[in-house]
Amino acid sequence: MKKLAAFFHNKDVLNRILFTFAIFLVFRIGSAITVPGVSVNEDIWSDTTNSFSILNMMGGGALQNFSILALGVSPYITASIIIQLLSMDVLPSLTQMTKEGESGRKRLNVVTRILSLVLAAVQAYGIIVALSNSDGITLSDDSAWGYTKIIIFMVAGTMMLNWLGDQITDKGIGNGISMLIFAGIISSLPSQITSAFSEFLGSRITTGDPALILEGSVQIFIYLLAFFLIIVFVTFIEKSVRKLPVSHSNTSQSNELTSQQSSFLPIKVNASSVMPVIFASSIMVAPSIIVALFSNGEPPAWTETLEQVFNFQAMTQMTDSFAFPWGPIIYAVLIILFSYFYSQLQINPERIAENFQTSGTYITGIKPGAETERYVTKILARITFMGALALTVIALLPVILSLSGAVPASLSLGGTGVIIVVGVALEISNQISGIMAGNGYAESEL
Repeated sequence: MKKLAAFFHNKDVLNRILFTFAIFLVFRIGSAITVPGVSVNEDIWSDTTNSFSILNMMGGGALQNFSILALGVSPYITASIIIQLLSMDVLPSLTQMTKEGESGRKRLNVVTRILSLVLAAVQAYGIIVALSNSDGITLSDDSAWGYTKIIIFMVAGTMMLNWLGDQITDKGIGNGISMLIFAGIISSLPSQITSAFSEFLGSRITTGDPALILEGSVQIFIYLLAFFLIIVFVTFIEKSVRKLPVSHSNTSQSNELTSQQSSFLPIKVNASSVMPVIFASSIMVAPSIIVALFSNGEPPAWTETLEQVFNFQAMTQMTDSFAFPWGPIIYAVLIILFSYFYSQLQINPERIAENFQTSGTYITGIKPGAETERYVTKILARITFMGALALTVIALLPVILSLSGAVPASLSLGGTGVIIVVGVALEISNQISGIMAGNGYAESEL
């Protein structure tokens, strides 16, 4: 209760939360404004195995409405992936920016924004063509100028969304881009729960048969219980850490005595948090954009094969009698690869070893320097594998359930969405605790 009271008395935290909610309101209003000159056919979204379903989920239905914010933050995420990969000693100029501190980070951010602008235009065109060919949307003007106007609206929308994300990062709570994705997913949860009640109980209640009503009630209970257990498991993974025993040597110059203080170096099992899932989801959608770019009326056979293989929510029909889950397997591999990639960005064993050596700190039983670096690298690789495996299982759970027929595809438990929501919620909680602790310390100093 004291913590809750302190929360409401902390003006800084309250102002940040209110500002974040104000941005969310703008986001939701923008998601409901359809691009001028476009008529939407909602029947296409009844198929949840559609390649664009992940973009629609992360955008809170913005793509389904074909709103001015239909692209969401996907172009920025894709641009971030490309720039981070190129910064790893691929392009010397970008690598140099990463070593220039705050000024380099700002320049790198400008490069990312420019690339996201280009990708947004390409992605907008691909989505327009793809949805037009599948009768998802109807254009009032299908001329080159008509396409150009729609692309301008969509690119402007995604750039505005990036700006709103920056405002949340600076003046609100949490990472702005993650918070916008969080808001989009949260907005879709009530309709998913309502759909579950309608699916399991709606038709049974109308029959008036007690046995059928009881059966539907049990199914609803199991569905909600499974949802709760997924949240608990994700929270457990996000909070799990491996503690490496660390000792600090302090030498007193007055009496030349050396004392040792012990503590721990915590390494999170899932050091990369929700980013691997977001990155992998963005990559899985990219082939659909490529297919759309090469599709004009009747798409080539190779584009259909590419789209099927990268559809991570469906089996790929290899022959008339054999289907293979290429999409889910590629999705799993991407999550694991991005988990290792991002964990290396978050925890740099070489930098840890250097900092330890200069500060007189060492891992208990491990020599400082190169041996410390090798030890941290080995531990990080092991626990990252466990975290990546857990992320993969949770992300693929709805796919497995829908493909097995245990749960209707439209009601698949959103593993990807839950990972993002729980991860962002924990980050918000940690940031709020940090702000309150900092303010408390400042007040005590005064």
